[in-house]
Amino acid sequence: MRRRKFIEAMSFATAAGVVSSTQLLAAEYKANRLGPYRNDREYWCELLYKIASPVVSNLASGTLKKNMPLEKSPTFDSRSLSVTYLEAVGRTYAGIAPWIALPDDNTREAVLRKKLRADAITGLNKCFDPSSPDLLNFSKDYQPIVDSAYLAQAFLRAPKALWEPLDSLTKQRIVSSFKSLRNRKPFNSNWLLFGAITEAFLLSIGEEYDHVRITNGVDSLNDWYKGDGWYGDGPNLAFDYYNSFVIHPMMVDTLRILVDHKLAEEKSYELALIRMQRYAVGQERMISPEGTYPPIGRSITYRTGAFQALSQIALMEKLPESILPAQVRCALTKVKQNMYSIPGTFDKNNWLTLGFCGHQPDIADYYTSTGSLYMATLSFLPLGLPETNLFWTQAPADWTAKSAWSGKSFQKDYHVDY
Repeated sequence: MRRRKFIEAMSFATAAGVVSSTQLLAAEYKANRLGPYRNDREYWCELLYKIASPVVSNLASGTLKKNMPLEKSPTFDSRSLSVTYLEAVGRTYAGIAPWIALPDDNTREAVLRKKLRADAITGLNKCFDPSSPDLLNFSKDYQPIVDSAYLAQAFLRAPKALWEPLDSLTKQRIVSSFKSLRNRKPFNSNWLLFGAITEAFLLSIGEEYDHVRITNGVDSLNDWYKGDGWYGDGPNLAFDYYNSFVIHPMMVDTLRILVDHKLAEEKSYELALIRMQRYAVGQERMISPEGTYPPIGRSITYRTGAFQALSQIALMEKLPESILPAQVRCALTKVKQNMYSIPGTFDKNNWLTLGFCGHQPDIADYYTSTGSLYMATLSFLPLGLPETNLFWTQAPADWTAKSAWSGKSFQKDYHVDY
């Protein structure tokens, strides 16, 4: 069937005249890889909605705790399982924020986006109400430090879509919840940035903020920088995806707020951005010709959240000159297809299950439960670019590893010193 579709597409193009290699690649890409979807963007939108909707729609209905399954790692530690709900909310909102910030139109995508945005606002107004069955936990355990940070990052990514429409009482409750975290110190690791970005959000809305908590996060990570785009997670280097899950995106976003409020110099932000761009080069090259990537280190059950750094650089339209937007789009599309088409990845109600590729609960870490998995949404950030953006309109292109392993020309790579 797929081969026939490709032949039909190629025959039609040939009949119209001379066919360029780019046209052939585009025809093959559409015929063989997208299935029922018209283009990559449609596939991304439908997939993100599938992942995010169970969290957001249940929160809006006041049924998140009632309906969200509570699957946890076989080695889950002594923390309260109640932290899983804030995990699901904070992480999902951080991933959908750029997309739901786009203006409405009459497309199917906009219908999905509008529904998700409305549910997101309704859900936030409910889950901070002390009488709500979905009241989120900010007071117990240390884990809320983490997921408050992702919720704060969501507000920074889409202030007009997610923060401004909230009612005034909900805003007060969120601010109070964020400030309540100050009785717990983040661990001496990437966690310092969780405290930093939460305080940076408070600063951005004119609230009293903890200056030490912000600067300690930024200063410590700068001290731990190892070179060539890699920060240490603490004093030592951890060869995993935490530079993408947390460090680069939250470092850059925190510094942007500090610079805007004249609490840091522009050059500090520019340096963090350059380092993130360098890291993104490595991320793009890490995607194999087949659209897979190494299951390295902690938290691999966060799935495509491993590519948040590359996705955010694409959203910011700051990809290095050596990387075409289409390379990133095509590579991440293939990764998503490989990962999310595996049976067992979703349960019968479309909740994510513990695993990397399918249902593999034994690989989950001691801190992992159902809510943790919604870090996966963070690879969808480029949906915040309109469909007319080059990221979506550029002709399909091979990513670096695919070019390299097919004998095509590709750019060499060198260590950098910044």
